[in-house]
Amino acid sequence: MARFSFADIQRAEKIIDPVFRNSPLFLSESLGELFGGHVLLKIETLNPVRSFKGRGAELLTHYAKERSIVCASAGNFGQAMAWSCHKRSIDLTVYASIHANAFKVQRMKEFGAHVIQEGTDFDTSKDIAREFAASNNIRFVEDSLDVETVIGAGTIGLELADSKPDVVLTPLGNGALINGIGMAMKHLSPTTKVVGVQSQNAPAMIESWRSGKTVTHDAINTIADGIGVRIPVAEALAEMKEFVDDGMLVREETIIKAMQLIRLHAGLIVEPSAAVGLAAMLENRELFDGKTVALILTGSNLTEQQMHEWF
Repeated sequence: MARFSFADIQRAEKIIDPVFRNSPLFLSESLGELFGGHVLLKIETLNPVRSFKGRGAELLTHYAKERSIVCASAGNFGQAMAWSCHKRSIDLTVYASIHANAFKVQRMKEFGAHVIQEGTDFDTSKDIAREFAASNNIRFVEDSLDVETVIGAGTIGLELADSKPDVVLTPLGNGALINGIGMAMKHLSPTTKVVGVQSQNAPAMIESWRSGKTVTHDAINTIADGIGVRIPVAEALAEMKEFVDDGMLVREETIIKAMQLIRLHAGLIVEPSAAVGLAAMLENRELFDGKTVALILTGSNLTEQQMHEWF
């Protein structure tokens, strides 16, 4: 049973700052020709934090009664929380790993967050952040576990539904995005297949969803840091059983190729996590022939070095 309702998503539309809502959605004719179908691009990068995370952060901070909050982030959620917390005069501490994207870390600081880099990866940083919050009696918020992040992401589904795509290919991290979109689609476009995509180098969520039990990994190694999850959120996995139709794993080299194709065909630079949907199409062309496929371009926060290396 989901922790939220379709009505919650509808209400969220009125709360989230307009700068994050009604993001561009258009048909890419050239990508459609490449795959023998229709490719819709939902662009979540043209906002102050350059990712979809602003939707959930806006909802979370709107309802927050606390004046101090702690979270952990690979970068995009932290930026979104920093932006919304600054807007509402909430003090924010973000824990990030020592290997976190330097550009994302700098952006979190610029938006007003106090950033502490500890831990070798996102999940380790999250454990440290949770302990710090508990010992200092500060609220700890967690992307996907705090249901406002799921509801906020669900507003993307409201904006997609009129297009009635055959498939929505959704980057899958902790599950907020796919479960929010899944709820909206089940109500407004029930024939649409909702498919989660991860790197095969960070497959914990899909492995857990497929097996029906929590699968964790001791280490992961993916360029798609925004969806690099070792330890799944149990509540998200439970909701995925209701909202997700399939899952796909893609290779690292295909993610880079997909990023390059998005730049070539849409003139957009996106980060690896945002390109995994197109990577899934590249590796499974036969499944999408003649279909209308929606891709969620979730973020575009890259370092100069990354842009030089991949583009």
